[in-house]
Amino acid sequence: MSSKYSYITHLFTKLKHGSEMTEVAKLSFKVGYGIEGDINANPISPRQVLIVRHEDILELSIPPGKLRENIVIKNVNQEQFLPGSIICCDNGAVIRLTFYCEPCKRISHLVDSLKVIERKRGILGVVITGGEIEVGNNFQIENNKFPTLSENSYERFLYFVAKIPKGKVVTYKQIIYGIGVGNSYMRAIPTYLKKTSAADYPIHRILDSEGKLIQHVHNQKEKLESEGIDVLYKADLLNNSNNYCVALSKYIWEDQNIYLI
Repeated sequence: MSSKYSYITHLFTKLKHGSEMTEVAKLSFKVGYGIEGDINANPISPRQVLIVRHEDILELSIPPGKLRENIVIKNVNQEQFLPGSIICCDNGAVIRLTFYCEPCKRISHLVDSLKVIERKRGILGVVITGGEIEVGNNFQIENNKFPTLSENSYERFLYFVAKIPKGKVVTYKQIIYGIGVGNSYMRAIPTYLKKTSAADYPIHRILDSEGKLIQHVHNQKEKLESEGIDVLYKADLLNNSNNYCVALSKYIWEDQNIYLI
């Protein structure tokens, strides 16, 4: 392997919540899913894989793996390492780069200020062609192959909601996974819904995590029924209230690999 080529220097996986990153010699990628066995593997997530440049962590004096990355790459210019690009490994595996990974308090102890690590924490991605990669593998980057996903979570919310097909529904939890944010953003969804209520987006296809209709959508019941979705009336005796709900097993949108195309 010549040093002039772009290649992989380190590989990591996270096996369970709360655990440290585990360094490995190889990773197995599954299309539309992520890394086999990794806790962040999820078919609807835009953040299945995190990739960082060796040059960036060297400049910041951060050891490999401490940014919770999966892949460390070397000999890639910063101008070439961009969201919207694809990384094509020699063995055939391909990763779509979606958006920059945001600096957060979990890594704040590694730097004097989170500002110094902006756009240097790496880029998130999804697996669009499966395969096995190993430390030392060469790869190529092809730019401008996909639209760049916004770093703004609300704009990613709009992108996701626009993809929900007629006659299908999603839950709050699926939205969290689908826009690539943490569970703490669950509190932000009502705000996003109110902000979007006047726009032409199918927010009536969004339900709470139990399949119940939500308060922030005007005429949601009628809109769902007009698309052929059965809305059931269900008495909530425990909370002394009544609710309308949808059978998730029948109408949930499961074909959500929206980042593959």
